[in-house]
Amino acid sequence: MNVIKNATEYDAILKDNEKVFVDFYADWCGPCKMVGPVVEQLSNEISDVAFVKVNVDEHPQIAQRYGVMSIPTMIAFKNGQAVKTTVGFKPKEALEEMIQSL
Repeated sequence: MNVIKNATEYDAILKDNEKVFVDFYADWCGPCKMVGPVVEQLSNEISDVAFVKVNVDEHPQIAQRYGVMSIPTMIAFKNGQAVKTTVGFKPKEALEEMIQSL
């Protein structure tokens, strides 16, 4: 799981990986704290997807690219294109299904 440090790093991950799952979060967000361990678990179980966390308070410009207005927002990318988006806490099974559809 990569915690993004800057937009350049984020762009490189999207470019260099066919499948990417991005978790937009904030440290103060309760539902984000609930979904975080679920995403972490999935990142350990699914090896062909790059998992990324983007703190919207530290990197609002990245969140704005995708119109992220609520958190947690999770976006699945294939070949650099956003293909699935979900907002709010979701159980592991729902996120797994989203990722497997890539």
